[in-house]
Amino acid sequence: MSTKKLTLLALFTTLSLALYAAESAIPPLVPLPGIKLGLANIITLILLRHFSVRDAAVVLSARVALSALLFGQALSLLYSLAGGFFSLLVMALVMKLLRRKLLFLTGAMGGLAHNTAQLLTALAVTSTPGVLAYLPFLVLSGVSTGLFTGLCAQLAGRYLLPYLPKKYTPPPES
Repeated sequence: MSTKKLTLLALFTTLSLALYAAESAIPPLVPLPGIKLGLANIITLILLRHFSVRDAAVVLSARVALSALLFGQALSLLYSLAGGFFSLLVMALVMKLLRRKLLFLTGAMGGLAHNTAQLLTALAVTSTPGVLAYLPFLVLSGVSTGLFTGLCAQLAGRYLLPYLPKKYTPPPES
């Protein structure tokens, strides 16, 4: 990996961590645990569109580790890893199917995948089937916040394109 690319990924990691920190300072929007905006996912979507899945995974790993170290508890690391990587996998597949277009749909599927993975992790950790009662709320919040982060990523990507190296620009949209 070149120094230039490593520096660029470090900057994206910093942006992702800053968005996570800003979101942590916002009071919960609803009184249910686990429902957040997922602002750091904006960076993951931008990386998936303009870079590679591997680059997005590197930044996601660094952000999850640093955010757990700086802001969370040990158990939050497990939930973040499960949600983050399942979301990344789903978004990478959707991104491939949609030919790197329609980031809002990719974000919605990623939000849904993230909440599903976290719910399954909670079920595995607690062995309490009662956590499945959150499913309708998590589906609704995952899709709606994913739409929001996808739209944000699409808009932010337009403004970032002039600053990205030429080889990282996406294929022309039709």
